Amino acid sequence: MKTAAFLAALALAAGAAVAQVPVNAVAKGPRIAVEPAHFDFGQAVKGKELSKEFSIRNFGSEDLVIDNVSTSCGCTAALINDKDKTIKPGGSAPLRVTLRTSAAGRIAKSVLIKSNDPGKGTYELKVEATVVEK
Repeated sequence: MKTAAFLAALALAAGAAVAQVPVNAVAKGPRIAVEPAHFDFGQAVKGKELSKEFSIRNFGSEDLVIDNVSTSCGCTAALINDKDKTIKPGGSAPLRVTLRTSAAGRIAKSVLIKSNDPGKGTYELKVEATVVEK
C-alpha cells in the first residue's frame, strides 16, 4: 500500500512540475518545423507538374539557418530564396515544392532540409501522389 501512495504522490508532483512550464515556452536554440509536415497531392494525371508551398518555421530561441535543400530525385524540385535561409525566432519562410508526374502509380518523394537545428540537422519532408493515365 505504501508503494501505491508513493507512486500517487510522485505522479501528482510530476503533474505539478509540468503545470509550471509556460504554455508558450520557446525551445532553446534554433528549432525547425515545416507546415504541413507531409503533403499528398491525391490523384494526378501523368505528365503534369504539381506545386505546393510549405512554410519552414523556427520555434526556437536563436536564428535557424537553412544550409541546403535537396530532393530525392530529378522529378522533384524545392526552392527557397537565399534571403529566406536565415529565419528569426518565431519567424517563417516559404518553400516551394514542385513534383513532375512522369509515370503512372503511387509516388512518394522526399525533400531534405539541412539546418543548424541541433535536434533535427536534416528534416525530411514527404510529398506523395497517385498518378493515373489521361
